[in-house]
Amino acid sequence: MDQTDSYPVKLYIYDMSRGMARQLSPLLLGRQLDGIWHTAIVVHGKEFFFVGEGINNCPPGGTPLGEPDSIVPAFSTLYGLSVFSLNVCVCLHLFSLFFLIWVHRVDTYNLFEHNCNTFTNEVAQFLTGKTIPSYITDLPSEVLSTPFGQALRPLLDSIVINPGGNNITGQR
Repeated sequence: MDQTDSYPVKLYIYDMSRGMARQLSPLLLGRQLDGIWHTAIVVHGKEFFFVGEGINNCPPGGTPLGEPDSIVPAFSTLYGLSVFSLNVCVCLHLFSLFFLIWVHRVDTYNLFEHNCNTFTNEVAQFLTGKTIPSYITDLPSEVLSTPFGQALRPLLDSIVINPGGNNITGQR
């Protein structure tokens, strides 16, 4: 396939703390965090993400989070819209029956282990063969490695993030 047969895949990165992590993390955690990351994959005109209600989508930048803090356009996929619709939209449903069933069901959402970033990483690998940046995927273990992170874990485990969108997994 030549270059015209590839389609852009963008990584949308949002700082859920709106800059507060950068300011407060040295005091609370003893180390600098640049943000508390929520990520999504944008492909074929839709933003796909995983939240407490399951796998959702919306127009790019269409969540209540507004515009992303950064966009990484360094991905591309060979899946055209029709193949994407068949192999990703439907496959996301099948994904939830196969791979995502144990990682990205409504009842498996967990702020630290099964969150939007693990979903985005898996979808990025599926579509492009590339992973999202490790500073995003390593953030939960970085927070939990601190005494403050361990003390807050019971509270943080009860938090479910839902920035809106259309649920495409038929859950909730």
